[in-house]
Amino acid sequence: MAQNKTAGRRLIEPLATASRIIVATSAANLRTFSALKHPVVWALAPFIGAFVALAAILFREGIGLVQLLWLGTRSETVVTAAASIPWYWVVAAPCAGGLAVGLILQFLQPMQRTYSVADVIEARARGGEGLPFWAGISSALITMLSLGSGASAGREGPVVHLGATIGTALCKAFNLPHSARRLLLACGVASAVSASFNAPIAGVLFAHEVILGHYALSAIGPIAVSAVVGTLLTRLWFGDVAAFVIPGHQITSYLELPAFALLGLTCAVVAILLQFALIGTDWVARHIHMPTWARPMVGGAAVGTIALAYPEILGVGYETTDDALKNNLPLDLMLTLLVVKTAATAITLASRFGGGIFSPSLYLGAMTGGAFGLIAASAFPELASSEGLYSILGMGAVAAAVLGAPVSTTMIVFELTGGYALSIALLLTVSIATGLTQAIHGKSFFVWQLEMRGLSLGSGSHTYFRDRARVSDFMEPLPEDMSNELSAHANSASALQTTDTLTKALRSFDESGASVLPVVAPSTPDVVIGLARHVRALGHFNKALIEESEEAHR
Repeated sequence: MAQNKTAGRRLIEPLATASRIIVATSAANLRTFSALKHPVVWALAPFIGAFVALAAILFREGIGLVQLLWLGTRSETVVTAAASIPWYWVVAAPCAGGLAVGLILQFLQPMQRTYSVADVIEARARGGEGLPFWAGISSALITMLSLGSGASAGREGPVVHLGATIGTALCKAFNLPHSARRLLLACGVASAVSASFNAPIAGVLFAHEVILGHYALSAIGPIAVSAVVGTLLTRLWFGDVAAFVIPGHQITSYLELPAFALLGLTCAVVAILLQFALIGTDWVARHIHMPTWARPMVGGAAVGTIALAYPEILGVGYETTDDALKNNLPLDLMLTLLVVKTAATAITLASRFGGGIFSPSLYLGAMTGGAFGLIAASAFPELASSEGLYSILGMGAVAAAVLGAPVSTTMIVFELTGGYALSIALLLTVSIATGLTQAIHGKSFFVWQLEMRGLSLGSGSHTYFRDRARVSDFMEPLPEDMSNELSAHANSASALQTTDTLTKALRSFDESGASVLPVVAPSTPDVVIGLARHVRALGHFNKALIEESEEAHR
């Protein structure tokens, strides 16, 4: 009996110890989960998904209502409708829309521009802050006017910004850490992409790949919930259909793989030229002195004039993209549209119309792939698949290269077209196009936009943090017994101001060789008010890097 009790004790004691460890570990994890405000994030995620979906529905219907005024239809068959109206409406509508947009920009819109995905990326770097609500709403209204009147741009980027704005607005009522704010911002983005494309998986991936910049396990759940809710509501409104309904395409032979690789190279060239066109046209527009209210009207006149010969460039362009996927466009027209659509989009965005670059990238990719497919078929008729298949591949490759989002763009193309049988070819084409574009540009279009504003995020958020952190964030008050001792150093070259960046402070420490530098206020440069220590500056920087790393791996 005693032996049985001893054996039982030996069995129970390890189990009790294991139970205590499990309970203690679970309790610690729950405390961390609660401290990071993840219960609040999970609770808000479905509401953000719903609000963003409703906003996306209103946004899309608003474009249709503006379009109804001059085309007589709210559908996306813009080219067909434009063929049945007098020619002067094709020019007048973008001009009138441009005038309305210009007046709003001049007198109502902060910074006299609309907002985009680049602003959402900047807000993520700022801890989920920096997206003013009413400025975001007015930006969406400007984009509705722009696209509804025929401006050649996309609607998805503005919806992403709108979703992120709603996500950040809903979390302002709660005292949330930066990591939770970033999560809710990403929830809004995921719902926006899902609602725009009827593509929930792509919405989740886009929020991680482009906005958050990581795939932390703790972020996937709430972001997925928001994407699902957004997709559900838009499907109830618009129906559960893919954006492009195309016939089934199959790869004729695996001997086509070299052709797919060559298509990736071709798409890289198109993506590179599109970005150079956008950058160059924007630079020219910035150096033309013209009232803000007149810029969109002049741009609208240019777009309308091009549309007299090629109405396919008007608006979002989904009708023409769909025709390319269905093998309905001749080779000469697709080659011509590559040039005129690039020009029209560059003019549209440089003229400060509202709009994004996602739809134009898909459009140009479809034209590139379709033209490539026709040429390949004429050279190797027994091997080449249809030009529609090549249009799908080109659509994904150009968009991925421009946006810098190969994974989510690939999934968007899958969900847009309803076709997963092309995965090998699409991944090959997308990877080559993205890699070559990265080699030439070194960054996505969104990162280029941020760098034009003086924000360096291309090499990582640590660069942005160094440029954003100020000496006032890590300085310490000046001890009273040192005020006289340091007063003579106030005007020295090594003295720091409270508004100096961390980058400048670190450079000053290196150049002077000092471990402590005096700090002055810009308004009183002769009076030392504090001390900046090299160790504290580095500690402040390291703390930010550690927090970001923990967030990305949590």
